[in-house]
Amino acid sequence: MAGTVEFHDRMLSLGLARVSEAAAMASAKLIGRGDEKAADQAAVDAMRTQLNMLDIDGVVVIGEGERDEAPMLYIGENVGTGDGPGVDIALDPLEGTTLTAKDMPNALAVIAMGPRGSMLHAPDVYMDKLAIGPGYDQGVVTLDMTPAERIDALSKAKGCGHEDITVCILERPRHEDLIAEVRSTGAGIRLITDGDVAGVMHCAEADITGIDMYMGSGGAPEGVLAAAALKCMGGQIYGQLMFRNDDERGRAEKAGITDLDRIYGRDDMVTQDVIFAATGVTDGSIVPGIKREVGYLTATTILMRSKTGSVRRMTYRNPT
Repeated sequence: MAGTVEFHDRMLSLGLARVSEAAAMASAKLIGRGDEKAADQAAVDAMRTQLNMLDIDGVVVIGEGERDEAPMLYIGENVGTGDGPGVDIALDPLEGTTLTAKDMPNALAVIAMGPRGSMLHAPDVYMDKLAIGPGYDQGVVTLDMTPAERIDALSKAKGCGHEDITVCILERPRHEDLIAEVRSTGAGIRLITDGDVAGVMHCAEADITGIDMYMGSGGAPEGVLAAAALKCMGGQIYGQLMFRNDDERGRAEKAGITDLDRIYGRDDMVTQDVIFAATGVTDGSIVPGIKREVGYLTATTILMRSKTGSVRRMTYRNPT
């Protein structure tokens, strides 16, 4: 049976990079064209095509909505040839559709893969998130703390003042109070319009990105993708599902979640070793975006394995 085949993360990692590269390159022709839906669909189509070439028995557990929202890569969709190991797949073919349409920084094609049953089946609801990079004691900051308490705790752990801490937050009206409290401490804020997977990943490379911590609410599926990235890069992430109505609670129960108030840590959201690939669509702090030359497209991908902690940045130059 396919599900009993061992998950060889090393053998599958290059194939996963090809998947994110294909999605990024397909959406590149729509950078700055103002059409979010077309850019997203191009990425979805290319990602599905490449996934179905892999020798895996894959199920999308974090995708682009439910089955009735096809032709997107929907939750529960089977992908791969069916001849390989049973795997969970979390993906966002174009994380930052608005960023792509407006040619703004940090749009990515993102995908993670792990053994079957390794990833939280997060419903499409909001999640309150908190993340920091590696090198800190577990629980140095928590969701139970106020934003000001988190700033104080992290600055003490880092051995710096509040003014030396920078927090990444999605720029949304719902975050007005959060932004005001963080600024009241003297800490800096980098506001982003979209792309909170990239926002969390920035914490893992604070020396490069200048981001120490991520706070705020965003999509729960993106929280699982971000946890997969930090599983590879190092760092801590905490998430708690947020429900606005009974319909959203029903989605969680349908996904098998019984404790609706649970706070998930990184290793609760991603319980086994995973591989993760993200290819830049537009230029960003993590990887460069797609570069156009006469007759060529060049893509840069960050490819990571949690089992070894390896982080590769690879450049792929392809004739057009």
